Amino acid sequence: MKCSLCDFCSAPLLTELVPSIMSNMLNPDAIFSNNEMSLSDIEIYGFDYDYTLVFYSTHLHTLIFNAARDLLINEHRYPAEIRKYDYDPNFAIRGLHYDVHRALLMKIDAFHYIQLGTVYRGLSVVPDEEVIAMYDGSHVPLEQMSDFYGKSSQGNTMKQFMDIFSLPEMTLLSCVNEYFLKNNIDYEPVHLYKDVKDSIRDVHIKGIMYRAIEADIEKYICYAEQTRAVLAKLADHGKKMFLITNSPSSFVDKGMKFIVGKDWRDLFDVVIVQAEKPNFFNDKRRPFRKVNERGVLLWDKIHKLQKGQIYKQGNLYEFLKLTGWRGSKVLYFGDHIYSDLADLTLKHGWRTGAIIPELRSEIKIMNTEKYIQTMTWLQTLTGLLEHMQVHRDPDSQMILEEWKKERKEMREMNRNFFNAQFGSIFRTDENPTYFLRRLSRFADIYMASLSCLLNYEPNYTFYPRRTPLQHELPGWSDQLCTGTFRIPFLQETVQIK
Repeated sequence: MKCSLCDFCSAPLLTELVPSIMSNMLNPDAIFSNNEMSLSDIEIYGFDYDYTLVFYSTHLHTLIFNAARDLLINEHRYPAEIRKYDYDPNFAIRGLHYDVHRALLMKIDAFHYIQLGTVYRGLSVVPDEEVIAMYDGSHVPLEQMSDFYGKSSQGNTMKQFMDIFSLPEMTLLSCVNEYFLKNNIDYEPVHLYKDVKDSIRDVHIKGIMYRAIEADIEKYICYAEQTRAVLAKLADHGKKMFLITNSPSSFVDKGMKFIVGKDWRDLFDVVIVQAEKPNFFNDKRRPFRKVNERGVLLWDKIHKLQKGQIYKQGNLYEFLKLTGWRGSKVLYFGDHIYSDLADLTLKHGWRTGAIIPELRSEIKIMNTEKYIQTMTWLQTLTGLLEHMQVHRDPDSQMILEEWKKERKEMREMNRNFFNAQFGSIFRTDENPTYFLRRLSRFADIYMASLSCLLNYEPNYTFYPRRTPLQHELPGWSDQLCTGTFRIPFLQETVQIK
């Protein structure tokens, strides 16, 4: 007997759809817009330093991991056996949440739902059934989520890791958790989280990272020529530029001399170091201090921020008073969505640009034929399941169960394209990640690196793609029956002349 679904099983969807999608790829060097913005309105460009003006090689994360691991052993008296764990650059991704009390690392979507299959205790995945039992489902209530800046504080049990520098921290947390679990050692997860956090912080504060980079700058810094080209282009078009970074003066000076040249300060109208963002954007009490050529802090009262000088600390309110650079004529770039961008767009009306290095590699994966074939069939299966679930005969139900199983397998395959443990930083199985939700809220534009600006004229206007709402899209059944099935996000791309 022929089941109700046979006609759909033989539909040549893949052979028809894949070639058309392959001919309309995404550009990994494009700038993507969440909000309409014209560069002709931008008079002043501001920049963070780390992972914005300067990019680092993977050697840096290994350095941070090893240094923090040694601090755990030498200063916090952790077992020396954890030294056997090495940094794995392919373990974690940015934007993950960490349940401080349960010692679980996981990916959460824009609606606070945990993506099952991405919850890790130590280096091992936690079974879905156990996750559902712990959280009474897969939803994390608002009061348990991280605070505005992604921190675990004031009753919030989740910490969100948004900084690229946090990749070694997540990996170290997971490795130490793994050691305790494998050796049946009873420990307090809250203490472990704090000790790892403090050790990672000390790698920065004690100057371990800064000294290592300065001693071998060519090993750790890359993309130098692209940053120089971007700054030169903006200068040629008469744009004002400033730098606000949390890094120290001598470190920034040596790095900028390496990537831009000895005269790098001539390009910037204002340079501020050790700003302590995000406090810089909110604390009105801290005055600026001038830093002389020898790195000594001067006690002069600052009445003007002078070109060619370096200033420490201060606050944005004093910055606005001294420069008059207010509102939407200012565009600030940074890699940390919370510390760099959130306050600027919400409280001060600056335009914001997010630097997301992971974007380039993910788009290249999305442009591969294998990924497109997988996503095409995954979306097709989803449509078939929705359309055909009304058929209740036994043969049809058997095929539907097979499709559900195959759909689950395809989802896991899709995740593995990006990261074997956690998948893409932008999507869970079907929803945007919590990371992307915050990126969409706090960044007017986003791109893989500042070099993407070289592809656009200084009067270019960025227009966000009109993303159809769910009620504006045809149903799966309409798409399947009329042959208008499309994969979202893959058929529209930014074209750069």
